[in-house]
Amino acid sequence: MLVLLSSTDRTPPLAPISEVRGVVATPPSSPTIGPGPALAREFAYARPTDPDGPGTGAARLPPAPSRLTGYIWPLVHGRITLPFKAIPGGSRIKDGLLWHDGVDLASFCGDRVRAAHDGVVLAAGRHFDDYIGWVGDLSRYYALLDRKSMWNDLPLAVVIDDGDGYRSIYAHFGKVVVRVGDVVHAGQLIGYEGMTGHASGCHVHFGLFSPREPTTFGVRADILHDLRLPPLEIARIDPLDVLPGGQDALRTRLIPGTTVNPPKK
Repeated sequence: MLVLLSSTDRTPPLAPISEVRGVVATPPSSPTIGPGPALAREFAYARPTDPDGPGTGAARLPPAPSRLTGYIWPLVHGRITLPFKAIPGGSRIKDGLLWHDGVDLASFCGDRVRAAHDGVVLAAGRHFDDYIGWVGDLSRYYALLDRKSMWNDLPLAVVIDDGDGYRSIYAHFGKVVVRVGDVVHAGQLIGYEGMTGHASGCHVHFGLFSPREPTTFGVRADILHDLRLPPLEIARIDPLDVLPGGQDALRTRLIPGTTVNPPKK
């Protein structure tokens, strides 16, 4: 999850749907990735946190999710431990239900996490909230983090402008190896799987949204009260709709190519 839950939050942390130990016997090697296509900079977004909210306006709109191309899985092997769906204790509100706003993927602590698409790094570390679609002023939230020295409670995260009008979000790294402004290509190492922030175990929370999306998610009332966050966030889409074989993988809960219980060497 990309939002910090305070110690006063009575909702239990999200638990993985299935056990992830032993998914992969040894860390897989990362493929060699050549230069990607030029980024579509006509989709550049001037204000990542827009107090007026997302809008369609006269700017060119990004393509529908069904037309997105070039995405790969952030992990080479592993399990889907929590899909994009309504769940008890979810931090966002969609159609009146509490919602998990991305997909959680897990293999083992320290596994290589890859960029899912060509793009430019907008945030890398714990200062990422300006780029994840909050609709409104974040000053009270930042003041709270400063006053209570809570920055280190946030997950290590990376936000990438995918150059197609969308942004990809990765959270809970143990270590991040890219910097703001880096140009990355699909498959490039961006960090290592971890459990920073409020996480039940090592995994990658992967989310995807367009800054020009006209719809919004609500935020759970206790989170708004405890963290002084804006009440709305730009809605996200199901990442499994753009990852290759995503909906088939949802049925098996395995990232394509993953071997269950590989033989011991």
